Amino acid sequence: MNRARILAVASKEWREILRDRLFFTMAFGVPLLIMLVLGYGLSLDVENIPFAVVDRDRSELSRDYVHQFSDSRYFDLLGYARDERELARLLADSRIRLGLVIPDRFQERLQGDRPVEVQALIDGMFPYRAQTTKGYLAAIHAELNRELLVEFLGRTRGMTPERAAERVAPVRLEQRYLFNQALESDWSMASGLMMLVLMVSPPFLTALGVVREKESGSIYNIYASTVTRGEFILGKLIPYVGVSCFNILVLWWVATRIFGAPFKGDPLFFYLASVVYVICTAGIGLLVSILVRTQVAAVLLTMVITFIPSMLYSGLLVPVESMSREAQLQAHLFPPFWYLQIAWGSFLKGLGWERLWSQTALLAGYAAVLWTLGLSLFHKRPKR
Repeated sequence: MNRARILAVASKEWREILRDRLFFTMAFGVPLLIMLVLGYGLSLDVENIPFAVVDRDRSELSRDYVHQFSDSRYFDLLGYARDERELARLLADSRIRLGLVIPDRFQERLQGDRPVEVQALIDGMFPYRAQTTKGYLAAIHAELNRELLVEFLGRTRGMTPERAAERVAPVRLEQRYLFNQALESDWSMASGLMMLVLMVSPPFLTALGVVREKESGSIYNIYASTVTRGEFILGKLIPYVGVSCFNILVLWWVATRIFGAPFKGDPLFFYLASVVYVICTAGIGLLVSILVRTQVAAVLLTMVITFIPSMLYSGLLVPVESMSREAQLQAHLFPPFWYLQIAWGSFLKGLGWERLWSQTALLAGYAAVLWTLGLSLFHKRPKR
């Protein structure tokens, strides 16, 4: 290959990027915009769950019971309903996600040391949110039952609150959260979104960069020139890979500074692994540019083959371990699955080359296959 011809094609493509304002915005602005929009819009936290109450007892203890929920950051009291029918309408209209029905004689039964049943109606339309709401309910009721039992033992057996608490819970469970002690979903989401943006942006740029030459007819100048196909592809894609390598730094800054995600790993290793990932995803754009002839087709095809695997099969939103065997196999076939392990391992776990080298090697293998395939399929004498 002639280095001068490669640099000439790369220089021409860079000038095209600078001259075309729309393309310049897509190259530098769209990745940042995607990161900010999805970073603020996507959250796995289930908080401020709206709920309403049917209180048939209207006693001091029933009000204290409701305060157990309304004083928590996980629930937001919308108000009181007259009966179960009104509660059902509120649930059907999605105005509330939880309804509580407190029965008659609630206080009388509790003060008489008798059990009482409270009905909880949970909106199960979204299973993950419903299961999380159920977990919050169980935790609040477990704590409430513990307090009532401690009070009962202190009143009937003369135990101190400390002694009664030991008798109620003889086995204590001490929990520690590793890697993300604050359980901040923004930390994992921000670092994970780097995987998504770097999976979508480089293929868009590379695919559009080549396809617009086809659509305008200027690619025939390349066909008639002495530039080889390898020199054309390298010269054409070097600027877009360079732009994406710069975007790695921008996205890292956004994740750490704007979203506050901690970075515990080796910055040099993470950057090099990200460059390998960018080269891999740029190869996807190269294949797309060979298969289609219009920019609209390039956008649609790139969206399908990059966005869907990134969202559904990477483990960003749904743990891969929770998928079926077929879906797990598909997830392992897509580069986002491997890069997400690098991103989370570098940001939250402080892992480096010694633990993540195999994922990086797999991405390098993907890149080699994609670029080799793209080079073999590109011809200077296209079929009519």
